Amino acid sequence: MDAISRELLVAQGKAEALFAEVAQSGMVSAGKLESELTSEIHALAQARFGVRRHWHKRIARSGPNTLLTYHDGDSDRPIGNDDIVYLDFGPVFEAWEADFGRTYVVGCDPDKHRLVGDLADAFNRGKNFYRQSPNVTAGQLYDYTAGLAADYGWEFGARTAGHVIGRFPHETRPQDPDHLRIRHGNSIPLREPDANGRPRHWILEIHFVDRGREIGGFFEELLTVDARG
Repeated sequence: MDAISRELLVAQGKAEALFAEVAQSGMVSAGKLESELTSEIHALAQARFGVRRHWHKRIARSGPNTLLTYHDGDSDRPIGNDDIVYLDFGPVFEAWEADFGRTYVVGCDPDKHRLVGDLADAFNRGKNFYRQSPNVTAGQLYDYTAGLAADYGWEFGARTAGHVIGRFPHETRPQDPDHLRIRHGNSIPLREPDANGRPRHWILEIHFVDRGREIGGFFEELLTVDARG
């Protein structure tokens, strides 16, 4: 495993620990505004992990708002008694970016709990597809990942399924921002190195929704790095 991969994996491990503490603390609870939840998690990240900046806006969405993507306008609502909530945070740990998303259920609704499990399973399938496809492009991975939604009885909720990540600030292409996103039609090979000849690293995002019931869920983490290297 190269040095960049190790740093990104360490950053993700800290983000995962942060989310575990959020879940164990009962912070995701009925009656709390989405904005209050993001503020509490931000304070926890500062106190426990020394996080002083986030490379993208912090998101907590619940109920019908879980149909929204990162790029949709912000809103605010109280979490309900039998609700679904997803969190999307991009903390920077020691100059390295993490991008981590998880979904939680307040209550016992079986479909919402099934959605949480389906998201994790679909992520693993998407990552296995990447591992087994040495020449896969961003567009091909998007099409495969979006197609998984129907296998579980959901719709895919976003026009993107991931993006590059790295040392803060990560590589960008302002004149063509979609070039470094996992989306339909993007022909960039995911294993193509950057302009300096270094491997690019990518995040994979899964957003499943049921528009009829107005619920959705989100799961994201590193695509190109894991504990096995």
